[in-house]
Formats: sequence, structure tokens, C-alpha cells
Amino acid sequence: MTSSRKVVLATRNRDKLSEMQAVLADAGIELHAAFDFPGLEEVVEDGDSLEANALKKARYTFEITGLPSLADDTGLEVEALGGAPGVYSARYAGESATYAENVERLLYDLDRHERRQFQTVSRRAQFRTVIAYVSAEEELTFEGVCVGQITREIRGEGGFGYDPVFLPLGYQQTFAEMDAVEKNKISHRGRAIRSLLAYFNKKE
Repeated sequence: MTSSRKVVLATRNRDKLSEMQAVLADAGIELHAAFDFPGLEEVVEDGDSLEANALKKARYTFEITGLPSLADDTGLEVEALGGAPGVYSARYAGESATYAENVERLLYDLDRHERRQFQTVSRRAQFRTVIAYVSAEEELTFEGVCVGQITREIRGEGGFGYDPVFLPLGYQQTFAEMDAVEKNKISHRGRAIRSLLAYFNKKE
């Protein structure tokens, strides 16, 4: 991407914005968010996949702002729960659920599943992010995956969402126990963003 290219990230989530800014800081991208554009309304994420939600948000943001737009949707997919919460991760405990409520619901459901099975079940999980990029010339999606497992208790105070209970494969710290730099090196969102950047670097 060329230097100082203005791009709009279709989110009002300041945690997500900060995480993406950290990854894009050296890429010459001037990243703005939805709250910088009063005319942008909330987009209902009613798609049946992460890809559908990301594209819907990016298309709408580009249509209103006229600027190249990024949007992402992220799902935590837990093996023992058949891939849930998946596309419903942000509202797993209800439409207005807090991060803590979603985490509590996840741990409860895994514990209940174990009690029903009368044995320890796999806590294997993966975070998956799909980032959509929409401009006047193209529509693209990029995926990032981070495999790990769900811990039995909350660990760490950093990050956001399910970070306090997600332990990446090969690591001893949850996302919430890592600093932002370390997390971005291996996170699903960091990997998806780097795939986006690699695509544009090939074009230059």
C-alpha cells in the first residue's frame, strides 16, 4: 500500500481498532474507525458466516464514506461444542452481553457438556478471523486462524473478548496474559491482516 493511505475500519470497538492499528502501524495506513464518520449506522450482523458479515460491513462502510474499507468478523470455534459459539461469539450470552458474560457462558457450557458425557472432553478450539477489504476496484477477503484450547479458569487481565480463556497451541500464556506485541504475532486477527498486506505488497 502507498504511504498515508486512508482506510476506514468498520468498527466502533476501540479494542479491535487498537489491535489493528498496532499491526498496521508500519504499513503507511491511516486507519480510521466508524465513530469518525457520524453518518455511519450500526450494521446488523445477520449473516450465516464470518465472511458474509465482514463483507456486509465493509460494503456498507465503503458506500457511505467512499473510502477503501476494512471490516472483520471473528468467531471462537470450540470442538466439543460443535464449533460454537462461532458466528455468534460476540453475542453468545445474549444480544447485549459483555465480554465477561460471554466467557462465563462458554465455561458453563463446556462444564455442562463434560458432566453429560461423564468424562473429560476436548477443550480444543480455534479463533478464526475473516477480514473483508472493499474499494472501488475490488472486494477481497483474508482469513487468519489461531489454534489452541479453552482453559478451565480466567487467566490474565489484558486483551478482550475470550482472550482470558484462550491458550494458543505451544504457549503457556493465554492471550490475556500476553502483551499486545506478542499476541499480534500469533493472533488470528494479526495473521489475517498480514495476509491482506502481503496481497497488496505483491501488487506494488
